[in-house]
Amino acid sequence: MSRNDAYPTCAERLEEHYRSRMADLCRLWRNECDGMEDDEETLADYGLCFDYVAPNTFEDQPEGYFRYQLSWGGPSDEFRFYVNPDFTVHRIEYWFLDWFDGTSRHPDPEDGRLLTDLWEWFRECGAVEAAFRERS
Repeated sequence: MSRNDAYPTCAERLEEHYRSRMADLCRLWRNECDGMEDDEETLADYGLCFDYVAPNTFEDQPEGYFRYQLSWGGPSDEFRFYVNPDFTVHRIEYWFLDWFDGTSRHPDPEDGRLLTDLWEWFRECGAVEAAFRERS
């Protein structure tokens, strides 16, 4: 623990949070594909927002990305979808962020397939185009 002995870093907490998010998304995606709805939440209700972060919004961020924000404050977490000009995905990252700390990882291959399917779902429902138009 690098910040202090009582509080683990984002790197130390990343995997637990990533696995939990992927389990949620897998369950919700399966329900969506089967036409079933969970008693408490649906895929459409999961997460806080889906938006576009234009290039150079943040320091040292030359590439724009679409953000599927799942929580915010401290800590926050999100998936970032980096896309080609035709809106096909070329990279996905999971980010776990807390005050003055943050880390990321790429999804495992199986998780990447699920997240790519989720990206296509965002495209089909018009969320990608709407988010891009709003911020560009």
